[in-house]
Amino acid sequence: MITKVQPVNEVKDPVSVEKDDTGLNKPQNKLIIGALAVTFVLMVHLMTSYDGVQALLLIIGLLLGYTLFHARFGFTSAFRRLASVGNGQALRSHMLMLAVAVTLFAPILAFGISFFDTGVSGYVSPIGISLLVGAFMFGVGMQLGGGCASGTLYAVGGGRTVMFVTLIFFIVGSTIGAYHLPFWTEEMPAYQPVSLAETTGFGYGGAWLISIALFGLIAWITLVIEKRRKAPKMAPVPSEKGLKRIFRGSWPLFAAAIVLAVLNAVTLMTRGQPWGVTSAFALWGSKVADFFGIDVASWSYWQGANAAALEASILADSTTVLNFGVIIGAFIASAAGGLFKFTRLTKGNVAASIIGGLLMGYGARLAFGCNIGAYFGGIASFSLHGYIWGILALGGTFLALYLRPLFGLSVPKSKDSFC
Repeated sequence: MITKVQPVNEVKDPVSVEKDDTGLNKPQNKLIIGALAVTFVLMVHLMTSYDGVQALLLIIGLLLGYTLFHARFGFTSAFRRLASVGNGQALRSHMLMLAVAVTLFAPILAFGISFFDTGVSGYVSPIGISLLVGAFMFGVGMQLGGGCASGTLYAVGGGRTVMFVTLIFFIVGSTIGAYHLPFWTEEMPAYQPVSLAETTGFGYGGAWLISIALFGLIAWITLVIEKRRKAPKMAPVPSEKGLKRIFRGSWPLFAAAIVLAVLNAVTLMTRGQPWGVTSAFALWGSKVADFFGIDVASWSYWQGANAAALEASILADSTTVLNFGVIIGAFIASAAGGLFKFTRLTKGNVAASIIGGLLMGYGARLAFGCNIGAYFGGIASFSLHGYIWGILALGGTFLALYLRPLFGLSVPKSKDSFC
């Protein structure tokens, strides 16, 4: 007897395996040992050349990547399933993640709780044309690129070859977006940032209540949509059983949601800001451009506080260290399940990845973040821009459903047994 499971490559439809088969291979122990060795060397370098904060952030990033891969915790696929067939299971896990996050963020931000006395601040960003355009672009891009910002990193760690293409052009798009950002923020209409806690006068307690009510409302709406559209269920992820499941195979989405929220709060207390991804892409791309003689130091984006990051090593950048940790953590998780392998490239998925990467990179800079910095981090920080980002990215997802088949990418259908 066979059953359907989610493949490692979420761009594809669920695949069939024998019912008694875990869908996993034997652990790739050599790869795991190699990844742990790289982690150890990088840890030693960070501790000796920088400080304990960077080393701790590497471990946090590793845990983030490990969690993302084990649960196949997707933002891209969650939006796509809701838009295409009305399945809101993954989006409800987002709401749980956000509920736990705001519960943790509220006292941290209200009382300035941190591990290293660095001070803390959330992601509260302006609302304007740049946000609207950037979030919509990102929504289209993540559906074509096959993953969001965090999804790109953990898919690279899992060996999805085409995601290396997405990542390269994500970096290119972020760099171009950094160059163009002054036009979008200074010449296009924009309003001041709105914090549900501070701008409104509700305080963090009132903002928490509003946030929880909104998450509950969104979760209820997804249930109504599922019932009316008779949405197919999500196929399970290949997994072991019992305690082995911790190390090999799927974690329940709700368990991963809680872990991700806790890790984001730990990140906030460690470096003074929530988890982010794409600012590092702009840094990497700008350093490459600088190497080839482009005067990126003169760009407005790299003035003021950002100037020091451009001059320093990328390992001095906390977001870079987190990103490296996510990739390594996902690599270890995939190898533990015997799932690491490079996948096939086609003209269609390469073209989609190029376009998707450029759109995501450019869009993330315009929208002051991606699915992590703007959506997860923004909403957890009680910023109105995070909610607007989610709505516009969902709008971009609807458009991308018509574009994906042009590149040979699948779209869930209501008649499918699983999505």
